[in-house]
Amino acid sequence: MERIVECVPNFSEGQNPAIIKDITDTIESVPGIRLLDVDPGANTNRTVVTIVGSPEAVTEAAFVSVKRASEIIDMRSHKGEHPRMGATDVVPFVPVSGVTMEECAEIARQVGRRIGDELGISVYLYEHAASKPERRNLARVRAGEYEGMAEKLKDPEWKPDFGPAELNPTAGVTGVGAREFLIAYNINLNSTDRRYANEIAYEIRERGRWKRTGNTEPFYYKGDVVDFPGDGTHPCGNCDYIGNSFEELADHYREEHDGDLAARYASLEIDPADPKGHVFKDGRFRDVKAIGWVIEDYNRAQISMNLTNYHVSPPNEVLETAREEARKRGIGLTGSEIVGVIPFDAMRKAGVYYRKMMMKSTGIPISDLMDTAVQSMGLADVTPFDIEEKVLGLPQVDGELVNRSTFDFIDEVSRDTPAPGGGSVAALSGALGAALASMVANLSVGKGEFDSMYDELCELAERGQAVKDALVRGVDEDTLAFDSVLEAMRMPKDTEEELAVRARAMQEGYKAATRVPFSTVEQCKAALDLCREMVEHADPNMISDVGTGALMARAGVHAAAYNVRINLPSIDDEAFRQEMVGGLQSLVEESDRIAAEVAQKVDEALEY
Repeated sequence: MERIVECVPNFSEGQNPAIIKDITDTIESVPGIRLLDVDPGANTNRTVVTIVGSPEAVTEAAFVSVKRASEIIDMRSHKGEHPRMGATDVVPFVPVSGVTMEECAEIARQVGRRIGDELGISVYLYEHAASKPERRNLARVRAGEYEGMAEKLKDPEWKPDFGPAELNPTAGVTGVGAREFLIAYNINLNSTDRRYANEIAYEIRERGRWKRTGNTEPFYYKGDVVDFPGDGTHPCGNCDYIGNSFEELADHYREEHDGDLAARYASLEIDPADPKGHVFKDGRFRDVKAIGWVIEDYNRAQISMNLTNYHVSPPNEVLETAREEARKRGIGLTGSEIVGVIPFDAMRKAGVYYRKMMMKSTGIPISDLMDTAVQSMGLADVTPFDIEEKVLGLPQVDGELVNRSTFDFIDEVSRDTPAPGGGSVAALSGALGAALASMVANLSVGKGEFDSMYDELCELAERGQAVKDALVRGVDEDTLAFDSVLEAMRMPKDTEEELAVRARAMQEGYKAATRVPFSTVEQCKAALDLCREMVEHADPNMISDVGTGALMARAGVHAAAYNVRINLPSIDDEAFRQEMVGGLQSLVEESDRIAAEVAQKVDEALEY
C-alpha cells in the first residue's frame, strides 16, 4: 500500500497573488509533492493549501513552506476576518493511506521542532500531536491571536512546545498538529428552498438544533422553541424527561442517550449551574458540521457539510440518513458532491456498504467498487467525478508488464531477453487462480441457495481480490527484483575494497531477488486456500472453474519455488539459505496437499 500523508497549511495572506505563488512554488520544488488545491480568501486574508505525498516529501514541503512564509509575510501589518496567530497559522498533517495517526503526530513533532530550532518561531502542538490535553483544541491554542501572543508566551502554562518563549514579531506563532481527514461533502436537494436544506442539516449535524414542541411534523422548524424554564430544572433535549438538577439530567442523559452531558453543555456554552436560553436537541451524527444554503449555479439547495472523522460518520451513512429525513418531508435528494478529494478507504467502504444493501458480492475489483460508490451516492450529479483525480490513495498497478495486452505480454516472454521470465509467469498464474476463486464466489452470491452464506462468500471474494492484486503486482516485482544484482555486478572492482563492497552488494541483491519469488509462493498458496474453501460450496456448474483455479495456483507455487531455489547457491549466508529452504519445503508440501484435495472433489463432482 502506498504511504500517503496530506498536509493543509494555512498562510496569513489571501490578497497578494505573488506572495501566494511564491509559497506554492516553494512547496512544488520538493520532489514527490502533489499540490491539490490553493484556496485564497480576500476577506479572511488567508490561503489554505492542500498537498499530498510520501511522509518524507510532505515533511520537507511543510517545513520549507513555513520558512518561506516567514520570510515574505509580515504579521505586524496583517488584518483579516479569520482568527490567526502567525504567518503560517497552522500546519496539520493527515493520514491518508498506509500511515497511522501516531506517525502523523510524530511528523508534526519533527516539523515543529525544526520550525522552532531553525526559524526561531514559537510552536504549539495541537489535536492528536498535542503535548497536553488542554492544547488539543486549536481554538484554545489560538486564543488571543497574534496580537495577544506576546503576553501569552510569558505565561508558564503556555510555554511553547518548541522555539522561543517570546514572539517572533514578523512570523508570529505557528500551530502544528495531526488530525483526521476532513471530507467536504455536499448533498443536493430537488428544491431551491434553503429552509428545507437547513431542516435536514440541523437533524444530522453533531450540534443538533433547538428543541421544539407542537407543530414539528413533518417540518420540525415550525414547532415552538423550548427554553430552560429558569426554575432550576433541566429539560432533556431529546425526550420529555425533566431533571430537578444538572446531576439528575446528566445521569439520565448517560443512561438513555449514551452521552456526556457536561461535554455537551460545554460545547454549547451552557452553564450547568444556571442554564439559560434554548434547550438543544442532539444531532444524529458526531463529527459532522452542516448547514443549508442555495447554490445559484446549480439551481438547487444544498446541505453543506464538513465530515471531520469519516471513520465515525462515513459519508454514505450520512447520505442515507439525509435521504430518510428527506422522505419524511416529501423532499428528494438528487445526489451529492465531494469538494476537493476523498480518501480511498472512505470510497471503498461506501462501495461495500451499497453492495451489501443490494445483497451483491463485495469481493469485486476496486474499479467496480468505486463505480458502485459514485453511482449510489450520485457523486456526478452537479459536477463530473473523476475517480483518478478525486480519490486519494487509489491503488494503482503501474507495472510495465501488467499494463500490456495479453498478446504483447506473451510475446515479451518469448523474446531473447531474460525478463520477464519464470517468476513473472508464476505470479500471473497464481493471480489467475485467485481470480477464478473470487469469480466463483461472486457468481454464487445472489443465488437463493447461497443466501445463508452471503457474508462468508463476500469475505472469500474480498480475500481473493487482495491475493489477486498482490500477485499482479508480483508480475513486475519479480522482473525488477534482479535489478539490484545487476547493479552490483556493474560496480567497480579495481581494488580489494571495491571488490568487497561489490561482493556485499551482490549478496544483498541475491537475497532481495530470492525474497520476491518466496512471497509469490506464499500468495499462490493463499490462492489455493481460497480454492479449497470454495470447492466445498461451489455450484456443480462452476466446480471446473475452481479446479482450474487450483491448478493455476499450484503451478504458480512450483514455478516461483524454482526461482527461489535457483538463487540460493549464490547466497553465502547459511542461516538465510536454511530459512528459505525450510519455509519453501513447508509451503510446497502444503500446497500440493491442498491441490490434491481440490482435484479429488472436482473429479468426484464431474461425471467424466
